[in-house]
Amino acid sequence: MPDTALFNLAGRVAVVTGGAKGIGAGIAEVLAEAGATVVVADSDRDNASARVDALTDAGHHAVPVSVDLANEESVIAAGASIAAEVGAPWLLVNNAALQDRELLLEASASHWDTIHTVNARGAFLMTREIAKQMVAAGRGGRIVNIASNALRGGLIKGLAAYTSSKGAMLELSHVSAFELAEHQITVNTILPGAVITPGAINAKGPLSDGPATRPTPFGFQEPREIGAAVVFFASDSARAITNQALAIDGGFSVS
Repeated sequence: MPDTALFNLAGRVAVVTGGAKGIGAGIAEVLAEAGATVVVADSDRDNASARVDALTDAGHHAVPVSVDLANEESVIAAGASIAAEVGAPWLLVNNAALQDRELLLEASASHWDTIHTVNARGAFLMTREIAKQMVAAGRGGRIVNIASNALRGGLIKGLAAYTSSKGAMLELSHVSAFELAEHQITVNTILPGAVITPGAINAKGPLSDGPATRPTPFGFQEPREIGAAVVFFASDSARAITNQALAIDGGFSVS
């Protein structure tokens, strides 16, 4: 990512949940290259530390923070830790998510609750805690929610809980954009398509089957491509953009 005035994030703190691997790792890497101090917030402390080591070895600024998005006290503690260690964030990327699958007619309430607790409730808690810091700092800020192109119909079987949780995240974006605009905080959503990550490969449940498995004109997406969109939304160039959703889907909508 070129270090230009348009997309330079030097001196700004960026928090990425689920930043230890997969899409989150790609986002963290591109943000770091743009000059941000990246907080890799993850429940997997060892992988978060390894990711931070890789970023700092490359000459970037990064710190790990342990957070369990299913636990409100953990989210509050993580927010306080971030503020104490690196200051109020400029950017929050709600990326962490569970994507295990259960077919609708066989799905359990416990599966639904687990997925929503992390994907939707966790994003709400992080938004609440980090937005408080942004408001207190008085410098504005950016929130980017990583939802899913499944919301536009790119479905595979078994995603009732997952897609519903991402729908909740999209609506959280709408409400957050409205309520935080007076504080000069923008809120936008990215809808990734088919990104091959450890989380996708290791997800539990039936084998993927459905329209989202068909080839697209531009193939699978890379985590860094999602990161590039995050950098744009986080930059001064996107100052006037809020309450928008951007699909990065390899051309799924025209295939």
